[in-house]
Amino acid sequence: MPLSEKERERIEAFRAYVEDTAASDDRYGPMERVDREDESVLATRFAPAPKCWFEIALRPHIPQIRVGFLTDDRWKSEECETAIEESGDTMQEFVGLGFSDAGLEWPDPPVEHFRESGQYFYFATPLALEGLEDLDLGEIRDKALRMLEGYFIAFGPAVAVEDEE
Repeated sequence: MPLSEKERERIEAFRAYVEDTAASDDRYGPMERVDREDESVLATRFAPAPKCWFEIALRPHIPQIRVGFLTDDRWKSEECETAIEESGDTMQEFVGLGFSDAGLEWPDPPVEHFRESGQYFYFATPLALEGLEDLDLGEIRDKALRMLEGYFIAFGPAVAVEDEE
């Protein structure tokens, strides 16, 4: 089902806010939009290092925001899995600690770890919305940005290793 003009305006306002806010922090690196033609996923990616991205994606037809870390490098994904395992935490605890350090109390967030389109390895947390109107709410925008920061805190060391190579 195609998005209405009002829904597109609401989505664009949300994206502009989170993109402008995150783009003001050089740690995230350059930004690009990666949207599916059918508007089922509208993603903003930040590339702090080659083959590593932090992403805020809107899935308007669900409706949901999905925030996470992704790479197209199988070995980088395995390094992240190893780092989580060596921390002694579950994936949820590992990301939850990042969220906590970012000022978001969500100690056991759902973390989806999957491969998409045979290309990208994802670690991501979905945030359900009541409706697209939620994108206008300051607390939703703040939560999405804190989730992004939490993923950066949790997975940033993997990016730092990439920078050193």
